[in-house]
Amino acid sequence: MPSSNRPSRRQFLGTSLAGGAALALGGGRALAATSLRQAAAASSKKTILILGGTGFLGPKTIEAALARGHTITMFNRGRTEKRIPFEFKNVEHLYGNRDPNLPADDVKGPDGKLLNPDSSPKGLEQLAGRKFDVVIDNSGYYPRMVKASAELLAKNGCKQYVYISSISAYPHNKQVDANEDYELAKLADPTVETMGANFANYGGLKVLCEQAAQAAFPDRTAVVRPGYIVGPGDPTDRFTYWPVRIQRGGEVLCPGSPEDPLQWIDVRDLGEWLVKLAEDGTSGVFNAVGPSKPGRWGEVLDACAKHAKSPVKLVWVDGDFLEKNAAGGEDGPFPIWVTPKADYVGFHTWNNDRAEKAGLKFRTIDDTVAAILAWFPSEIERRKRVTKQLQDDALAKGQPPPTLPPPEKLKAGPPPEREQELLAAWQSRGT
Repeated sequence: MPSSNRPSRRQFLGTSLAGGAALALGGGRALAATSLRQAAAASSKKTILILGGTGFLGPKTIEAALARGHTITMFNRGRTEKRIPFEFKNVEHLYGNRDPNLPADDVKGPDGKLLNPDSSPKGLEQLAGRKFDVVIDNSGYYPRMVKASAELLAKNGCKQYVYISSISAYPHNKQVDANEDYELAKLADPTVETMGANFANYGGLKVLCEQAAQAAFPDRTAVVRPGYIVGPGDPTDRFTYWPVRIQRGGEVLCPGSPEDPLQWIDVRDLGEWLVKLAEDGTSGVFNAVGPSKPGRWGEVLDACAKHAKSPVKLVWVDGDFLEKNAAGGEDGPFPIWVTPKADYVGFHTWNNDRAEKAGLKFRTIDDTVAAILAWFPSEIERRKRVTKQLQDDALAKGQPPPTLPPPEKLKAGPPPEREQELLAAWQSRGT
């Protein structure tokens, strides 16, 4: 159980003082008022089902929910725990496949729970008859599967469905400060169940998933559209590249301009806000992006530079130059950033007023950077263990070991030699 489940000193003193005041008054009114407050607090505790829950966002959501006294059940296939240990023990864990057309992927879950191929339920039927206050769906990618889970849980009497969508639900980024009423992505074939080349179907599939949840839970669905989710635990290294690279020091190629806009959401802020949406019974559609004031690329990289272990020099390289050298644009080697022009002028400028009014709050970028750097060394060790285990498993089966990237290599960002090549070209231009 995480330490955050224990009351803080301030909370303990507050409770003690309230009880002492009631006794001092000696009257039924004060005691009755205290009892009413306690009853109201107890009734606010939720039973929450998380579809998924063991990857990046899920654990942070569970941590926040447990800290606030809610009861958690998870439903997933059990695959992620084999790579990323799940630390919470006081959580009900059901193993199975949310696709009603497929059996469970595992004969035994990571905690040793058997999935008997003859008698144990494999999928959503495990949830039949189970009633939850709130469902948080952070693993829904195909509308057929979201429809199946949402309809079953609505039939069970669940009160609210929180669906984690994506800012990719919008088909383009041509408007600055666009809100949730902006045009949505559409698919030529709404029955497709592949992401397509370069994830071309991703946004349209997310829109159809949103609509499936809303149809099953009319006026009781919260659709959350995050942008880049960042912070400790991020498996993509997209944002992580920057604090880790800059920490090493030296000349760092910084694409674009310090004034370029940037939006992100710390996974811990998002997880805590999802719990608040559950507590408040909030419905609606929300762009889950931050910060509160428009973010600037230079501010983010300056925050990273504060943590550099060696002297560091941020070298700003013009976006047009990078494009001419096949290193610009959304598909370029530099993650998170994109030149704010043409089709991408609104890329990092989505309006977040609705989310803020619904209680979304943002920690400082310095907090996010520090947390990433504190976590990342243990992540490298985890990747080394997983890589060795995969190789050992293959050898034990008499198979050739898989070819895997070096576990200490960042999954995003340019290779060091490419960065140095671009820096040299930039500094020698015109000579």
